[in-house]
Amino acid sequence: MAQRRADRHLEKKRVVIFAAGTGNPFFTTDTAAVLRASEVGAEIVIKATKTDGVYDKDPKLHSDAVRYDVLNYDEVLKKHLKVMDATAIAFCRDNQLPILVLDYQEPDAILKAVCGETVGTLITQRGS
Repeated sequence: MAQRRADRHLEKKRVVIFAAGTGNPFFTTDTAAVLRASEVGAEIVIKATKTDGVYDKDPKLHSDAVRYDVLNYDEVLKKHLKVMDATAIAFCRDNQLPILVLDYQEPDAILKAVCGETVGTLITQRGS
């Protein structure tokens, strides 16, 4: 039933937000999100989290952490950046599904992203 509702909203060009997991063991919420995004033909996955993007190291522990504006999937995997689990990143890479990582606590961050403003870190095939 939820799938049909989502499809109807997407047909009307509405923004649909998916939350929760698959209900299956061994699948993280990240993997569930990218699977759902692929199923509905999403243009991008927005990962709303507690940081304003992807950093080279944990910015809460390291004051010299550097935020990336753009990365490619392989950089994320090779550098072991803690964005999403490796399965989710590889799935996005293999399906050319961009990921935008942003801070859900920042006022209007999701709205800005949906409206095409630059926020967070974008992970794509091309990257930096």
